[in-house]
Amino acid sequence: METPQTVPVFDGHNDVLSRLWRSGGPDAASRFIRGEDAGHIDLPRAKAGGLAGGLCAVYVPSERVLDADGNWPTPSRSEALDVTTAMAGLLARIERESQGGLKICRSAADIRTAMDTGAFASVLHIEGAEAIGVDLDLLYLLYNAGLRTLGPVWSRPNVFAFGVPFRFPSGPDIGPGLTDAGKALVRACNDLGILVDLSHLNDAGFWDVAEISDAPLVASHSNVHSICPHSRNVTDKQLDAIAETGGLVGINFGVLFLDPQGNKDKAMDLSNLVRHVDYIVDRAGIDHVALGSDFDGTTIPDALRDASDLPKLIAALREAGYDGEALDKITHLNWIRVLERTWGG
Repeated sequence: METPQTVPVFDGHNDVLSRLWRSGGPDAASRFIRGEDAGHIDLPRAKAGGLAGGLCAVYVPSERVLDADGNWPTPSRSEALDVTTAMAGLLARIERESQGGLKICRSAADIRTAMDTGAFASVLHIEGAEAIGVDLDLLYLLYNAGLRTLGPVWSRPNVFAFGVPFRFPSGPDIGPGLTDAGKALVRACNDLGILVDLSHLNDAGFWDVAEISDAPLVASHSNVHSICPHSRNVTDKQLDAIAETGGLVGINFGVLFLDPQGNKDKAMDLSNLVRHVDYIVDRAGIDHVALGSDFDGTTIPDALRDASDLPKLIAALREAGYDGEALDKITHLNWIRVLERTWGG
């Protein structure tokens, strides 16, 4: 009988680069490679839990001081440039020092090869494009460095769009849509084959991307707004549009985006997470749901201490009635299909 450990997971979002960068020190790459007690992901725990790879986010933190409207302040471009290049460089160092343990993937074929050979299939992702100027020159440089997915915003405004603030209960219809620079960014991403991530965009920005983009619509780490009415979760109308384009929603493990009352309940049962999967499957179909854990970037249930506990989630999904074919789609095949269609080959 197939065991949960045999199901590989390709995950739509993690913040391990942010965690390693924040902790500092010249040994950040080696700590990821050899393993440590901190955080949710490193190579040993990934192997133990079947985490075969995922989108590794570059995120520039905001100062922990909210503005008058309760929003996070946007970092300057110079600050964002320093942090973005540092984290992208850190990922490159990990690849070099891991001696085959991690591979930066630029194509779906790269992901399949890495998974087949046991390397961690890492995709460079930017969560908030503050480092990129309106001339977009840095976008092309980062593409050559391996950038293949990009969220124009985190949950704060920048020159490209308006990031949806963290609010509960609230819909995502907060603020204006894409700027002219943001529309140009989406078109450039389409031309290059960079996936545009919708997870932190507000409602107006979502529909602007839907109108402009010719690629599948993807919310890499969001949940169901009809279950948990958090501003960061996708509405039924958004979910329908995502499905119509062949896109997907990556289920976020964050308790604040799972709990119907918006509680920070770390003791919640994994059935709460399965409920969000069920909803998307029932409304949109099995091809349009995947995983977007937000490991190392949010508070997750105690039942999923870190990446090594992923077999518990596989077991919960299996118990809920998902067979081997469905589990393969949820855990990795849907992501690879959407990335391949977006990237081309």
